[in-house]
Amino acid sequence: MKTENFDAIVIGGGPIGLASAYHLGKRKAKTLVLEQFTFVNQLGSSAGVSRQFRIPYPDEYMVQMALDSEPYWVELEKESETKLIDKVGTLWFGDPTVQSTEGNIAEAEEALKALNVPYTSLTAKEIEEKYHFKNIPENYTGLFQADGGSINFKATNEALLNLCKKEETVSLEENAPVIAIDQSGELFEVTTPNGKYISKKLVIIPGPYINSVINLLHFKIDATYWNMSSAYFKKNDPNIQYPTWFVFQNNIGENGNQFYGFPSVDWDHPEYIRVAPDFVINPLDEPSERKLIPNAQELGYTSDWVKDHMTGLDPTPEYTSTCLISLSTIPNKELLIDFAPSYVPNHKNIVLYATGWAAKFTPFLGKIMSDLALDGKTNFDITPFQLGHQFFKSTK
Repeated sequence: MKTENFDAIVIGGGPIGLASAYHLGKRKAKTLVLEQFTFVNQLGSSAGVSRQFRIPYPDEYMVQMALDSEPYWVELEKESETKLIDKVGTLWFGDPTVQSTEGNIAEAEEALKALNVPYTSLTAKEIEEKYHFKNIPENYTGLFQADGGSINFKATNEALLNLCKKEETVSLEENAPVIAIDQSGELFEVTTPNGKYISKKLVIIPGPYINSVINLLHFKIDATYWNMSSAYFKKNDPNIQYPTWFVFQNNIGENGNQFYGFPSVDWDHPEYIRVAPDFVINPLDEPSERKLIPNAQELGYTSDWVKDHMTGLDPTPEYTSTCLISLSTIPNKELLIDFAPSYVPNHKNIVLYATGWAAKFTPFLGKIMSDLALDGKTNFDITPFQLGHQFFKSTK
């Protein structure tokens, strides 16, 4: 069995793990990425091909994070020579009193104002006239922010993988689940079925499989797991186009009644529009419970929404898929970026990203994670995300 030494080992080869390795490689750190499946797989939180990029958030620090991430997307597009974001704008609309996992429309407007981000306020009638929706209740309000877009997430994943392959100091290993982590002084020994690897630093980013790794270090995270559904709806009108959008509504029984959608794009079923529910009826206790077939009830509620409130689409769901994500148990499902808890030996050399919706921050998070690993700090304010003290629990 081979043994090799590295400056940093990244556990998890999804987009954020690859982005971290890319930034580590740019600083010439000898880096290994260990992926338990194959790269660009459909088994974790990077499943599917598209994600939303947006600036609106109900908290100023999240708006700032979105703004800070923009130059890293520009850099990644330039380095990979690939267009990764179709800028079509972000539309938020719905009941202005609703508090959802995405926040609240009025609070988002205040946060945008505070940071001088331009946007347009909308009435229900304007939402129908400008953006092809119909039967919108009169009390609904909205905002449109022009910098939002649709991320070609599969291309993002592939671009980062290719850039890592070009970095002389980055090694990539797939089909390499981590089965043991041992420590000797300040060094970590990471074991996979393929060999043992020695490293000074650990960067742990295995998406929804976070506990399978950190359990090896004798702690766990309080999380819930959503196996999220998605579908595409064929355009009856070939000229119809939508921005990226999210609708805020109160749930009706098991129907979470919150939905989001995308424009048609030339890189993904261009004759279709993707629409998905932003809720799950049955959260999972463990990632192993996930299924690759979407929940039929969730798709049914989505189909009803499309039929009742969108124009130019056939309400029959096609090209369905699922995406597995781990979420913290606090109401707004916060991101968690932190060092391992202090009771773990050598904890300041173990940095983790766990829980939350973060695809829109992918290249920026790679920069943050590499800074934390190599320098023990980052110039960006991550204090709102350093939540390990709330969610990490010892298993000893």
